Amino acid sequence: MKTALYAGSFDPATNGHLDVLRGALQLADRVIVAIGIHPGKNPLFSFEERVALLREAGAEAFGKDNSRIDYTSFSGLVVETASAYKAGIMVRGLRDATDFDYEMHMAGMNAGLAPAIQTVFLPASPPVRFITATLVRQIAAMGGDVSAFVPPAVAKALAAKFKK
Repeated sequence: MKTALYAGSFDPATNGHLDVLRGALQLADRVIVAIGIHPGKNPLFSFEERVALLREAGAEAFGKDNSRIDYTSFSGLVVETASAYKAGIMVRGLRDATDFDYEMHMAGMNAGLAPAIQTVFLPASPPVRFITATLVRQIAAMGGDVSAFVPPAVAKALAAKFKK
């Protein structure tokens, strides 16, 4: 069974994240979504909330294929998490050349740390290429409508977080 790991903060999960996850499901039999937990950061959504929102969004977006997705947290090196789950692939989404430059450096370092794990870049589809979780949080915090950028469950959760 081929396992891929897709790591990120997913705070919040966006349609761009689901786009990359859809691609990961085409590459692997099982996808581990590794949600970063960083002690120095104060996320908008807790780990448990992020998992619940991703599960709900995945059920809607992927149907029965959603059962091929598992969730974990990580706070150390992502390659160590990938190794722990016996993932042979680490999936990284790319929006633009800036992402590519950064991700190439990370892929090189990760290959040096764990040569058996291959980094695979998936370009974001044009309709979601511009979406970032940071911008979604900022728009939602200012009362803007983010429903075009996130799954319905996430839009609802954001509205609840920023209810005035």
